[in-house]
Amino acid sequence: MPYGYCGNILHVNLSEQKYWIENPGEKFYRKYWGGRSIGLYYMLKEMKPKTEVFSPENILIFATSVVVGSKAPMINRYTVCAKSPLTNAQGEAEAGGYWGPELKKAGFDAVVIKGIAEKPVYLFIKDGQVEIRNAQHLWGKGTLETQNLLREECDDSKIRIAQIGPAGENLVYFANIVNELHHFNGRNGLGAVMGSKKLKAIVVRGSNNIQEHFPEKVREITKKITARVMKNPLSRDLREQGTVAVIDGARKAGWLPTRNWSDNHFEESEKISAEEYHKKIFEKNGTCYACPIACKRLARSNDVSLKINPELGGPEYESLVSLGPLCGVSDLDYIAKANQLCNQYAVDTISMGMTIAFAMQCYEEGLLTKSDTGGINLKFGNKKAVLELIEKIVYQEGIGKLLSRGSLRTSENIGKQSKKFVHQVKGQEVPMHDPRVKTGVGLQYALSDYGADHMKVAHEPFFTDEESWGLQETAGLGILEAVEVTDIGPKKVGLFKKLDLLWSLFDILGVCDFGYVPRSVGTLEELLELIRAITGWKVTWYELMKLSERSINMARTFNIREGLTAKEDSLPEVFFRNFKGGILDGTGAIDKEKFKEAIKLRYQMMGWDSQNGIPSTGKLAELGLEWLIS
Repeated sequence: MPYGYCGNILHVNLSEQKYWIENPGEKFYRKYWGGRSIGLYYMLKEMKPKTEVFSPENILIFATSVVVGSKAPMINRYTVCAKSPLTNAQGEAEAGGYWGPELKKAGFDAVVIKGIAEKPVYLFIKDGQVEIRNAQHLWGKGTLETQNLLREECDDSKIRIAQIGPAGENLVYFANIVNELHHFNGRNGLGAVMGSKKLKAIVVRGSNNIQEHFPEKVREITKKITARVMKNPLSRDLREQGTVAVIDGARKAGWLPTRNWSDNHFEESEKISAEEYHKKIFEKNGTCYACPIACKRLARSNDVSLKINPELGGPEYESLVSLGPLCGVSDLDYIAKANQLCNQYAVDTISMGMTIAFAMQCYEEGLLTKSDTGGINLKFGNKKAVLELIEKIVYQEGIGKLLSRGSLRTSENIGKQSKKFVHQVKGQEVPMHDPRVKTGVGLQYALSDYGADHMKVAHEPFFTDEESWGLQETAGLGILEAVEVTDIGPKKVGLFKKLDLLWSLFDILGVCDFGYVPRSVGTLEELLELIRAITGWKVTWYELMKLSERSINMARTFNIREGLTAKEDSLPEVFFRNFKGGILDGTGAIDKEKFKEAIKLRYQMMGWDSQNGIPSTGKLAELGLEWLIS
């Protein structure tokens, strides 16, 4: 019998209102394991090159892994893949919460969706049974209302729901998918792909526990990790402050993204410090399945007029900055409200904040006027305008229709030199971490197959001190020396190749980056023991790193066939310029030529040709991907 996985993959054709169940053997699971690896397998096998994003032929895949759903700690995530409307490349987004483990308990490891329903529908999956149900009464509803209606309709408060909101229904290019109202598949606009298929939600309910090969070993390691959560400073800080703590480091060190990256010093940054956040809007911690850390923030407000509901989550670091200083806003109540609107409508806060900040800078520079904005004053700092623009973007009203396709496409319509105010990689807006102070993060922004993303790898600060927890615990992967945060030489390139392999592996397995080394309390030795105990397989780190490398080469191959080239592996021009404002003013620019050389060196390290980054025949064959060579 299989341990850890169900052996069932559900295929749904919405155009034909039919489904069937595939039963891949153990070799398939041992080769691809789950997450992005399984998603890319179906995208490459069953999707024709240059498929239109919103066509019936775009495939939407929800994939867990062979270890998700066990009782092991912080292994609860799932991946959604499709061709992205934002990048026209491989699209991918992971989410925690409870939906992934529940899909496994309901009898399936993954769901592969094709076609477009004639009218809105939702999938209902319970203990191996599948129904395609009418969702016309849910279409147009926000996420909280949809969840309440589905729980009432299914007469079950314990169902788990992955759903889109009005942003996905209206094909906003950066729409999200959300489960339990605040666990997001957050980037790449995969909610718009789901909306294009007229699929409102996937409801899952299961009563079958995941079989573990050595359950007593899983319990033993889980108990050890849990006992250390409040003793390890990394996991303790995540529990007590979440990612919000990052804002204090950014503002004090002088790299806080401000007014669409035109400044790096925000005069009112003390108003949005971690201390003020937890004093003014913090309600309580949120958590995910089998997680003792509980890092999520749920928000409230003393301003009753804003009607902030903690059920809809609270701003994490990225949302706090992108909807705050990036738009010149310092009012925590309004930032929390903007975040709640994004969660209610299921839309990405990073791309939303970046797109609004881009529009504000265009307005400040005279490239947009009140006649373009419908009378809205889009000056930086107008907190009410941020809320108004979120509504207009989601419902494609007025200037919102233009902005709903993201900052890059908006600039193509505005013209007039507006492109210099766009900060994106492969069409996706950059997150709120500045590569000028963490050059390895910049390498991964540029090289990420799904566009700039801050969670593609661990960040340099975990590897700058010989005594750091991250450096000590990753020695077994060949990470032995500390690095300088702004180095861009071979040592840094080699480190971030290893880190890319590690965190891509975490995405495949459904492991939370905030649960294990280098970001948190669980060790790599404990993770390997857990994987062995769950599956019964004699797994090695060599096998796992090759699994990760296989997925990276699959993604690279997909993007090449879709027309992406090496020129997309770069950074926005702003990072090749010095900081402006604050204690770093006049310093920090990344050397563009050295950065280009670092990209070429990374290609070589991956076994790709050094000019174009195309995987070699030998590399694909080594990874068992000979079926991709042609």
